Amino acid sequence: MGSPAETVSIHRILAELSTVLTPPTSHSVRTDPLVGHGRHFGRTIRTFCRIHTLITNGLSRAMQIELGRITVHDLGHSEIAEQRLYSSLLKLSPGLEERLNTGSDQDSHYVADMITKGIASARSDDTKSLKSVVVDWITPTNRVLSPPIQRNVKDNRGFHHPRTGELLCPVNFDWNDEKIRRDLAGGHLIPSGDLWPRFIYRYFEYNPQDPWDGLLRSSLLVKAFKHVFTSPSSVHGGASKATRSSNARIHGMTTVTISSLAYIATQVRFALSDSPAFCRTDLITDSEYFYNLVVELLEDENEWVEVDDLLKWWNQQIFPAQVQHNRSVHGESVIAKIKERRALINSGHWNAGSASASTGSGRSATPAAESGPQQG
Repeated sequence: MGSPAETVSIHRILAELSTVLTPPTSHSVRTDPLVGHGRHFGRTIRTFCRIHTLITNGLSRAMQIELGRITVHDLGHSEIAEQRLYSSLLKLSPGLEERLNTGSDQDSHYVADMITKGIASARSDDTKSLKSVVVDWITPTNRVLSPPIQRNVKDNRGFHHPRTGELLCPVNFDWNDEKIRRDLAGGHLIPSGDLWPRFIYRYFEYNPQDPWDGLLRSSLLVKAFKHVFTSPSSVHGGASKATRSSNARIHGMTTVTISSLAYIATQVRFALSDSPAFCRTDLITDSEYFYNLVVELLEDENEWVEVDDLLKWWNQQIFPAQVQHNRSVHGESVIAKIKERRALINSGHWNAGSASASTGSGRSATPAAESGPQQG
């Protein structure tokens, strides 16, 4: 038997080893900042993403580029797209790049697990909350749905209900056709993710002559976006009454992203369906394919004019204060003239005397109201 001092030392070492080897508790995992970063990543950058693969490939590719073994020009289209996602993840989480570069494989796995947990938890939270509130949004003003839809049960949604069925019906199908309705409800006709639903269009109306007309400008999408990103109380206009910071504010989000728009469209599509669980491999809702196609369209360089106009419209709906802050000032405004004066001073072309003369407002010409009372 060792001395008391040796016994204490051994106990201390065992305690330290226990701390190192014991996996993080559920509480520490839940509060790890990486989980929060993962939540925002899933909502605004990519919701269907294999994070372990993304980090492994992204880290390896970055090192190869840094060592000069490959260049960006050596990468294929899919590799470039993946590397952009990896860079977006690094920007989202301060210190993550250094941690991945200097950490072990075990550390990289832990990071990937936390990011993945955040993506899944955000998607689960949003799915649960939207399932309930979407019933209110699709109910016509001062009317009731017939038959009624339960807020927390999805059995009679999808193509089993006239309202959700009409909104989910692909734009190239005629919902008024009784056979179409019967085949959709009976599962004989299952729309894949490339058959887009009517609800994503403004006023839920599709113009076959111009498929961009009203695309992704639905009031239903706007309400869902506000509910998720700027607070449920902001849905019906006015200032947010939330007591906690919104998801957008927490992460400094001031613009609508392509992926956040695709995410909301995918979530609303699922909320209207009768599918009980959100699953990337679910071929009935085909959510992953639908989401990827929306992202693919909005990232298509050939569609940049329409996409730019669409994102401007969305930013006006969601972040109007930011849009107002970024607008240009009038050329004849005071602030514009002050900036013009400063530019002339800095370039050595400012002539104070001629400027006073040209304006007729030299220092001696002080208005009566500012020069004190006139003597009689």
